[in-house]
Amino acid sequence: MKHAVWFFLLIAIIAMPCIAQEPPAKPEPKAPEPKAAEAATPEPLPTIDQILDKMIENLGGKAALEKITSREVSGSFEIPAFNVVGTLKAYAKAPNKNVSIADVPGFGIVQRGFDGTTAWEQEPTAGLREVTGPELSARKRDSDLHADLHMKDLFKKLTVKGKEKVGDKEAYLVEATPAEGNPEKLYFDVKSGLLIRHDAERESAQGSALIETYLGDYKEVDGVKVPCTMRQVNPAFEMTIKITEIKHNVEIEDAKFAKPAAQ
Repeated sequence: MKHAVWFFLLIAIIAMPCIAQEPPAKPEPKAPEPKAAEAATPEPLPTIDQILDKMIENLGGKAALEKITSREVSGSFEIPAFNVVGTLKAYAKAPNKNVSIADVPGFGIVQRGFDGTTAWEQEPTAGLREVTGPELSARKRDSDLHADLHMKDLFKKLTVKGKEKVGDKEAYLVEATPAEGNPEKLYFDVKSGLLIRHDAERESAQGSALIETYLGDYKEVDGVKVPCTMRQVNPAFEMTIKITEIKHNVEIEDAKFAKPAAQ
């Protein structure tokens, strides 16, 4: 920065003597100045209700979303920084039970679950851990199968902050403040109305980290649209998740989400 400042000061100092040595030019008649263009009126931002209503409509509509009582997905994930490619299975059941099972080559099975009350995770190094505090609150919000319909219940305050770019798309930025924890940022595509980015600070056993999640490749399955590509960026690495199969309204036993017994 200092070098840039000195560069521009040097240009000004060199230019001043040159201007002084030039003979004064004869004044020319002034052309009429163009009228100042009227300041463009900024486009009014939509209300939070308009943003949420458009999202729900373009996801398939409230009735179609409410018909989904469970979801089973299969896919893969890739972490380029570690040259890791693994498989992923996830199960969700209304109202707010879920579990994900990732097979990480060279490391083992990593599981994260929420049974409606208790949140837990299990992995080869740290073993089994029960989640508490702000981390538990976040897991409750993240586990709502019908979160798109319950935004006003999941967050105590939703504020439309403006318009920003997400890649090559324009998006409305909504600040979502939960009852516990830091505000999160939700980005809704101006054209499609769909959520295309979600920034949230998440607690873990390793501490707190800001995670940016980019959602795309929405596909319609059983009358509702589901993002089939998710890219997560955190301070440590970037991970891309690709969903290859989605099944709705399948039978899933509650035991699937229960915290495993301690070994």
